[in-house]
Amino acid sequence: MHRTPREIQMTARRVERLRKTGGAHKYDYGHALVLTGGTGATGAARLAARGALRIGAGLVTLGVPPAAQLEVAMHSTAVMLMRVPDAGALRDALADDRITALCLGPGMGVARAADLLGAALAPPGRGTLLDADALTALAGDANLMGRLHERCVLTPHEGEFACLFPDLAAAFQKRPGDLATRIGAVSDAAMRTGATVLLKGADTVVAAPYGQISLHAAKTDRSAPWLATAGSGDVLAGFITGLLARGHPPLLACETAIWLHAEAANHHGPGLIAEDLPEALPQVFAAIGV
Repeated sequence: MHRTPREIQMTARRVERLRKTGGAHKYDYGHALVLTGGTGATGAARLAARGALRIGAGLVTLGVPPAAQLEVAMHSTAVMLMRVPDAGALRDALADDRITALCLGPGMGVARAADLLGAALAPPGRGTLLDADALTALAGDANLMGRLHERCVLTPHEGEFACLFPDLAAAFQKRPGDLATRIGAVSDAAMRTGATVLLKGADTVVAAPYGQISLHAAKTDRSAPWLATAGSGDVLAGFITGLLARGHPPLLACETAIWLHAEAANHHGPGLIAEDLPEALPQVFAAIGV
């Protein structure tokens, strides 16, 4: 089947949705819960949480195992902290329906991700982003795959995509550089899972389960070579999670986050590290009239 993607651009509608209005309360812009790994492995989740906060989520909380509580507390101020030692604690936390989005995966460790995934996927109406170790834990688990829902977003790189969908990945691995084959594989993955799938790369493809496909081609003025740095994908996960928390539909959240991610990188330019991406957002927002 021939699939024609739309190019991701920053439209007036997207700018309007990024604005905040006078008189609003923090809970009007959602509460994102980002799950961390253990001691010494919390940095990726902290990057994601900072990204979710900068992109406008009203509240962001890091869910930590008790052993990592002090480590996270020493690094966090505006981002809150909650003890989440296991799946039971996560289920209890998610009884609060003011938590409007979850992020699982960055720096979690596969064992912790596997323990928490079932609880994370239990309430199907909540925005849920799965990245990194959560994708590894998901791969090959037919039960968890079957519990993905339309508010889920999967954000694999090519290696993770191949673990999740080996048959689909084989098609574009045999034809490297063939964008149409890459687009088709991502679209098929979204329809198979019922979730939105974002395949990261120089040509980032995002597909919704109902057939829409978008493309961000990092070429000419949209090229963002400074994103080739550790942690940039964790920040992207946080950007998307923050927008899910704010109520953006998954495809729109992905499109907007991808565009802002590249724009923040190019705004900063040479010397960029992942921590710089959230801090560049205020200048990017000002430039586009948010």
